[in-house]
Amino acid sequence: MRRRLKVKGESVFVDDRKAVRAWFMYDWASSAFATVIMAAVLPIYYQSAIGGTDADWAFTQTASALIIAFLAPLLGAASCVALVIPGEGGVWLASLIVVLGMIGYGGGETFYNALLNDVASPGKRERVSANGFAWGYLGGGLLLAVVLVMIMSPGTFGLPEGPAAAQVSFAIVGVWWIVFSLPLFRHVREAPAAAQAERLGGKVREGLRRILETLREIRHYPELWKFMIAYWFFFDGVNTVITMAAAYGTSIGIESEHLIAALLITQFVGFPATFVFGRFAEIIGGKKMLMGAMLLYVFIVTLGFFMQTALHFYVLATLVGLVQGGSQATARAMYSRLIPLGRIAEFNGFLTFTSRLFSFGGPLGFGLVRIFPDSSRYAVLAVAFFFVAAMAVLALVNVAKGEQESLRPLSGAAAAPDRQT
Repeated sequence: MRRRLKVKGESVFVDDRKAVRAWFMYDWASSAFATVIMAAVLPIYYQSAIGGTDADWAFTQTASALIIAFLAPLLGAASCVALVIPGEGGVWLASLIVVLGMIGYGGGETFYNALLNDVASPGKRERVSANGFAWGYLGGGLLLAVVLVMIMSPGTFGLPEGPAAAQVSFAIVGVWWIVFSLPLFRHVREAPAAAQAERLGGKVREGLRRILETLREIRHYPELWKFMIAYWFFFDGVNTVITMAAAYGTSIGIESEHLIAALLITQFVGFPATFVFGRFAEIIGGKKMLMGAMLLYVFIVTLGFFMQTALHFYVLATLVGLVQGGSQATARAMYSRLIPLGRIAEFNGFLTFTSRLFSFGGPLGFGLVRIFPDSSRYAVLAVAFFFVAAMAVLALVNVAKGEQESLRPLSGAAAAPDRQT
C-alpha cells in the first residue's frame, strides 16, 4: 500500500517497495547505454572500425554535453540501434548518432533523478540512491559480459569476424533500455502537477525563464550554491573518466579485449561497493565519503598517466569501481536534501542542465591537450584538475546549515538569518 508523506511541501511516496524496485530498474535499463556505449565498446569501435581518434571522441563528448543541456530526452534508444549504420570513415555520422544517444541518456537521467524524491523519504535517500546505482552496475555488467563474449567469439553467435558483434551489441542496448524502463513507467507515480495546455514554443520560453529565475534564487541558499559548484567540477571529472577511459587505453596500445574486460570488472566491483559506500555515507556522513572518493580519483588519473600495460588498466578499473557509483549516488542524495521548499523537480532539472552544460570542460580539455602537446598521457593527467577543484569547493560546504536553509520558503530567504550548526 502506497502512503503519501508531505516533505518540503511536496507529496512523496514512501514504503512502496514496488515503486522503489521499479525506480531501480531504470538504472538497470539505462546503465546498459552508459556501460556499452559510453564507456566500453563504442569508444574502441569508434577508433578501430570507424577511424576516429581519441581526440575526435573527446570533442564528440564535448558537443554532447552542450546539446544535452538544452534538449529534452529524444531518440535515446533509437540512436543505439542506429549505431549499426556508420562504416569505416563515417566519423561525422557516428559522432552525430552518439550525440543523439547522449541526449536521450542525459534527458532521461534528469527525470529519473527527480523521481528519487517520489519514492524515498529524506532519511532513506542515500541508501535508495546507492541501491539504484548498484543495480545499474549489475545490469550494465551483465549485458557487457554478454557483449564481451560476443566480441571475443562471434562465431558462437553466428556472426562474422570484424565489427559485426559490436554493431549487434548497439542494437541490443536499445532494446534492453526500452524493455527494462517499462516498470518505472508503470509503477512510479510522481506528485501531481497542475496541467497546462501550452504550445511547445511557450513551454520552451517558460523553461528558459524558470532556469534564469532559479539561477537568481540560488543566491538565497549559499550552501546549496557551493555544493552545486563542487558538483559541477566533480561531475565533469567523473564523466570524463567514464567516457575517455577506453579511448585512452586504445590510444596507448592496450587491446580491446583487455579494455572491455577491465571495464567489466568495474561493473561487478561497483555492484557491492556502491551498497557499502551508501551505508558508510549514512554512518559517517556523505561529505566525508565524497571527499575520500575525489581524493581517490586524483590518485587514479595520476596512475593513469604512468599506465603501460593491461594489468595497470585492470588495477585502475578496480579502483574506479570502488567509488564511482557510490560517490555519484551520495552526491545525488545530498543534493536532494539541500533543495528549497517545494522546488524539487525544478532544482533537479536545473542541476542536470548546468552539470551537463559545464561537463564539456573535461572532454574539451582532454581533446585540446591531446592535440597541442600531442600527448594522451598529459590529457588524462589534466582531468585531475576537476577533482581537486571539487574538493576545494566541497570543503566549504556546511551540509547541516544547508539543510536548515532548505526549509525556509523562498519569500523569506533573503531576510531570514542564517542558522549556524
